[in-house]
Amino acid sequence: MKLPKHVKGRLGFTTGTCATGALKAALIYIVKGKKPRTVKLTLPIGQNVKIPIAYISKNGFSAKASVIKDAGDDPDVTHGAEIQVKVELKQGTGKIIFKAGEGVGIVTKPGLGLPVGEPAITSVPRCMMENVISEVLGPQRTRKDVIITISVPEGDKLAQKTLNPRLGIEGGLSILGTKGVVIPFSTAAYKATIAKALRVAKTLKLKEVVFATGGRSEAFCQKLFSELPEEAFVQVGDFIGFSLKLAAAYGFERVTLGLMVGKMAKVAKGLSNTHAKHNKIPLEMMLKLAKEINVAEETINILAEGQTARFFLETLKEKSPEALPLWAEKLTLKAVKEARQMANRKVFIRGILFDFSGKPLAWVEH
Repeated sequence: MKLPKHVKGRLGFTTGTCATGALKAALIYIVKGKKPRTVKLTLPIGQNVKIPIAYISKNGFSAKASVIKDAGDDPDVTHGAEIQVKVELKQGTGKIIFKAGEGVGIVTKPGLGLPVGEPAITSVPRCMMENVISEVLGPQRTRKDVIITISVPEGDKLAQKTLNPRLGIEGGLSILGTKGVVIPFSTAAYKATIAKALRVAKTLKLKEVVFATGGRSEAFCQKLFSELPEEAFVQVGDFIGFSLKLAAAYGFERVTLGLMVGKMAKVAKGLSNTHAKHNKIPLEMMLKLAKEINVAEETINILAEGQTARFFLETLKEKSPEALPLWAEKLTLKAVKEARQMANRKVFIRGILFDFSGKPLAWVEH
């Protein structure tokens, strides 16, 4: 598979593509009596690919096939998982019925684009599978009902490493993908997950959401705001600017940023993406704030030698503990003001700076 020019690494296939490939192989075996080793698919992006079939069997008008998920060079938790599809053909009127087998989740909350109670098989894979059914069955398509059961062994365990439980998808993984391919280290999937989480929160009529960059800071926030439902908490990773704009577009009244010092400093610098590969910790700005509150010159000199936000915070705590609260407040206020700009000043922002044990060092609202 060829890569777009801006992508480095090897492309993989989505779970939706794997399921479609397995479905096509199973249908071919039923209709034509052939056991294909590979099947050809046209992906939503218009690219033609060959999908290798790992397993196939048949019993009358029912067949089962599987594809081993190859995520390419993307660090996907489903890489190497077996996507199994069982298909049954019955006399009918052309209905297609999707079922969740072992390891495939069920939608339990609104806002995900699928009715509550439906298998977590998103719209593009469903469309891909419908196209394959029409292709293989031909004129029989309108005289047959097609029952499709998708399973992923160990999918329930893999799902615990995703945000599915938070989004209201219970019991396993989602069968998804909009392009048909997995782009290595793609930010698109993460952004899509953030958007889904915000849609769920909005559908539940929540007025505020709490953004954390990872599991640790989120746990601190959940302890602090235990009265809020879990759907109010959204892990936004490094996409703070993107998430703030989206929260404003969805009309949330308030966003709380619960961050640790490195991320808070980057937001205070006006950086909308806080990933280390994009931007370094703004130590000079942090040092400037320390000078503004008259931290002792000896401590300033030590701080100037540091290379990490953690060193800066712990040094300030040890050498000038009396200055730490004011410095933390100034940094957080600066971050909150920048966050409001990122949100086009349409959202009330609350910023909370945590130390590494989860203690709030500053609490600023603007």
